Amino acid sequence: MKIYKIPENLRTLIFDIDSTLYTSPAYAHEQVDCQVRHFAELRGMTHEEARNLVADFRKKWASEHNGQKISLGNLLTYFDIPIEESIEWRKTLLEPADFLSRDEKLISALTELQKKYRLICVTNNPVLPARKTLDAVGVSEFFPEIIGLDTCHVSKPHEKPFLLAAEKTGAKPEECLSIGDRYDIDLSLPLNLGMGGILVSGVEDVWRLPEVL
Repeated sequence: MKIYKIPENLRTLIFDIDSTLYTSPAYAHEQVDCQVRHFAELRGMTHEEARNLVADFRKKWASEHNGQKISLGNLLTYFDIPIEESIEWRKTLLEPADFLSRDEKLISALTELQKKYRLICVTNNPVLPARKTLDAVGVSEFFPEIIGLDTCHVSKPHEKPFLLAAEKTGAKPEECLSIGDRYDIDLSLPLNLGMGGILVSGVEDVWRLPEVL
C-alpha cells in the first residue's frame, strides 16, 4: 500500500474493482485475454497475433506518453472498436463467479468503512460484469452505485466518472479518496482533481484500510 494523500475532510471512498476488491491473477488476465481472443476472431487473426498486437501497442503508447498505461477499452478504439462495442463484449464474455469467491475479510473491512464514509465503485468494466464481480466476492450490498464504462462511455483515466462519483455521494472532489491498483488509471487524475489517493497491490491492502483511515 502506498498513501499519496488522504483528504482532511474525507467523506467518500471511490473504489476500483478489478485487482483492488479481489486478488486473482487468473481472472485479471482472463478479463483482458478474453477480449483479445474475441478481437482476434473478428479480425481473422490467431490469438497469439492479437496478443502481440496489443502488447506492442501498449509498449509504443507508454514510450510516447511518459510511461503511462492505456486501458484496453481506450486501446481498442485505435483499432476501430468503439467503446460501445467493447462494452457489449464484456457483458457477455466476463464471468467472475468462475474465478472468485466470497471474501469475509473484505466484508468485515467494508462494514467498518461504511460506518464513516460513503462507498462507491468506479470501474472500466460495464456495470453488469462489475455487479457480478461484487456479487461473487459478497460485497454488492456496500455499493448501491457502480459507475461503469457504460455509465459515462469513457474509460479511466477520465474526469467524468470520478466527478460523477463525487456528485452521486454528495461530496466535493477534495472530500473524496480514490483507491486502486494502478497509479496511471486510478490515482493520477483524481489527485489532479484534488482528491486523495491510495495505491493498493490487491485486496489484502483493502483489508487494512479501516486501520489506515
